[in-house]
Amino acid sequence: MMDFNNSYVPISEEQLIYIITIPLSATIILANLVIILGISWNRQLHNTPNYFFLSLLVADMCTGVALPFIPLMGLNRHLSFSACLVAHVFPNFLFLAFLFNLVMVHYERYICIVDPLHYSNLWMHRSFPLTLLVVWTPALLYASLPAFGWNNWTGCCSYRRVFPNAFLFLEVYGLVLPAILAIAAMTGHVLWITRGQLKDICRLHRSVERGNQASDQEQKLNLRYTRCVVAVSLTFLACWVPYLIYTHVCIALLISDSKWSSTTHIVLSCIGIGSMAVVPMVLGLANRQYTEPAFKLLQKLRDRWRPRTQASEV
Repeated sequence: MMDFNNSYVPISEEQLIYIITIPLSATIILANLVIILGISWNRQLHNTPNYFFLSLLVADMCTGVALPFIPLMGLNRHLSFSACLVAHVFPNFLFLAFLFNLVMVHYERYICIVDPLHYSNLWMHRSFPLTLLVVWTPALLYASLPAFGWNNWTGCCSYRRVFPNAFLFLEVYGLVLPAILAIAAMTGHVLWITRGQLKDICRLHRSVERGNQASDQEQKLNLRYTRCVVAVSLTFLACWVPYLIYTHVCIALLISDSKWSSTTHIVLSCIGIGSMAVVPMVLGLANRQYTEPAFKLLQKLRDRWRPRTQASEV
């Protein structure tokens, strides 16, 4: 007689994964498509910095496609060796490519602010195809290492059999965390430079006005800077902290070799990976130039719909 309880558990876990990830994945894909079309339709945005951002959006959209498959890595599945490698290596490659593209975009904009005089001579601008190779190729090479023998394959498909502990430790503490810290450091330095420039502007404004008290204009500038700091901080907390918590929980349980609730693992993985994939959406939707074509299209559809509704009411 078949054990229906054991056969039912993987189905319920997969259903939970799809319930959480499919709406999030669809949102990520659609939002990235809107921004990609907005950049493609606006010829004024056809320049190297926006090409870098397009590469990030493509990587983020691919991450959204692979999002439902990432929590499935924590389940034991009966797959062949080649199918198991594809199911684990390909989502990991897309995730690393997304992370490296994110670092590249932050670095390019960081140099634009820190060293604007040499910005146009940056090596990334002189050879855009080479920059794409530098970003995408290392992600593919590292993610493919299990296919070249660095694995613990014993016949059962799971992330513990495909990715050895040393591979996971190297990826987390050698690639992922340094990339996140680099992004945080560049963002913090930009905010520090902005604060210094704001003080200089306020000092010049006071010297022109010949007053010692802060004017309304200075208060507005300080308020804008405060809002910017709050927005950056909340974005970092909302997008990166869940992923960092998920990563360190997984590493701690991997070291202790203890089992934990599959439901907890699914929820943490979905929230952690999904929150991190939202970062390019926040950067893109915050730029009106990227979203202007979509707003114009919606406005045209709304204007066409109004006469029809008014005619039907009459």
